[in-house]
Amino acid sequence: MSSAIRKLLTASAACAALLAASAAQAQDVKLGFLGGFTGPIESLVPPIHEGAKLAVQQINDQGGILDGRKLVLVQGDSTCADTTAASAAADRMVNSEKVTALVGPLCSGETIAAANTAAIPGGVVLVSPAATSPALTDLNDNDLVFRTTPSDAYSGETLAKLLRARDHENIAITYVNNDYGKGFADAVASQFEALGGTVAASEAHEDGKADYRAEIGSLSSSGAEMLVVLAYVDGSGQTIVRQALEGGDFDTFAGGDGMIGDSLVTAVGEGKLDGFIGTKIGASETEGTAIFAEAARAANLDPAGSFVAQSYDAAFLLALAIQKNGSDGREGLSQALRDVATAPGEVVLPGEWEKAIKLIAEGKDINYEGASGSHEFDEKGDVPGVIIETVIEGPGFKDVGPVD
Repeated sequence: MSSAIRKLLTASAACAALLAASAAQAQDVKLGFLGGFTGPIESLVPPIHEGAKLAVQQINDQGGILDGRKLVLVQGDSTCADTTAASAAADRMVNSEKVTALVGPLCSGETIAAANTAAIPGGVVLVSPAATSPALTDLNDNDLVFRTTPSDAYSGETLAKLLRARDHENIAITYVNNDYGKGFADAVASQFEALGGTVAASEAHEDGKADYRAEIGSLSSSGAEMLVVLAYVDGSGQTIVRQALEGGDFDTFAGGDGMIGDSLVTAVGEGKLDGFIGTKIGASETEGTAIFAEAARAANLDPAGSFVAQSYDAAFLLALAIQKNGSDGREGLSQALRDVATAPGEVVLPGEWEKAIKLIAEGKDINYEGASGSHEFDEKGDVPGVIIETVIEGPGFKDVGPVD
């Protein structure tokens, strides 16, 4: 055999290998995951990401999606606080990575930005496990934006009820100046006053500053007994709590889900925040909750972590919708999502992928009952939810239980 022929055969073999690899890669079904891996919630994001990864792993371990194709979770850093970065990350997912659907983003402002600039124009279904602003409810989204967590309109009312039940009568509220902070603050203030309490001050602040002493002084001068912090644990919220303690302005605090992270105690000091009252999104106690908890613990994942179960459900629901839709295309996916999430239908629980694809293949309706509850999406893509009271004791937060 001549050297020229050998070279030609070698080149042909190499091309064939490349084409085969490209074909195999093209068979992957892509979900995007957008979260603030850097920024003011960076300590909260890894377990949320792991929740979605657990769903993807279970699906692939049980034979994959769409006749054995692999489901791949492609991640992007949407920063939480920088809507420009979030828009760019979403654009990459939608137009370069060509994902079928998106899990996330997590913060409300970045979710709205990602939806308006990339997901909605691209016809991509987006399911956020953690964006809680009431502003998402009224997006003109062509039925593409959903969430597996309740709105702050509900969370804020619940936090206010909890504080009144704990005999707090006079509060000041500081909230991060974005969709999340304002919506949460408005809900807390309205309900707290409706229950006979006094909101002595409610003031916005900008995230990312090094010094909030002027803002804290203004809130302290109101005479409030407690400071309610509606911000982010790795951003302004942590700084405000630390500086309020250092200046002697407040020693009693409460906060919403964005503040629920043990990094707060690490930054401020153990023993200084004991009694801090917080609320976070929880999961209803169902058969699916228990099954997920067992699987999460086996994967060294805390099933009670903030938005972990909601993230798992977002990924599993989207995979079910893709299977129901019959392709990795985007058209028709939002209706398929509603179909697999809504009764009636044979119940599918977390991890029951093989059961689900068999039922779908037989043309039967399914109803996913998830790790964080039943996701019966309303016409706006919202769901009801469970709110958990949590308090700081020693090195971190300890859950008390659901708030009635």
